[in-house]
Amino acid sequence: MNVVFEAELWEWDARRTETWTFVSLPADASEDIRELTAGPRRGFGAVRVRVKVGGTAWRTSIFPDSARGAYVLPVKRAVREAEGLEIGDTCAVSVELVDF
Repeated sequence: MNVVFEAELWEWDARRTETWTFVSLPADASEDIRELTAGPRRGFGAVRVRVKVGGTAWRTSIFPDSARGAYVLPVKRAVREAEGLEIGDTCAVSVELVDF
């Protein structure tokens, strides 16, 4: 499954001493992922993915966020710097589920 979307980069409020940033996957794609990955999962319900933002590609995991009702994708500092992204910017994202 491959999901291509645009989303705003946001900061996780729970971490005040470090900047953890994420984008939220669309609600419909998140529901499809929930259905595909039903059953026992890795820690925190993580799903392994391959990601591309701009010219930067990497492997990571997405996580379900009950408050947002969607899976969220962490976007590390190296990616933000390589792509010139700041919190609040909108970026084009491609997420491909691994192992499905």
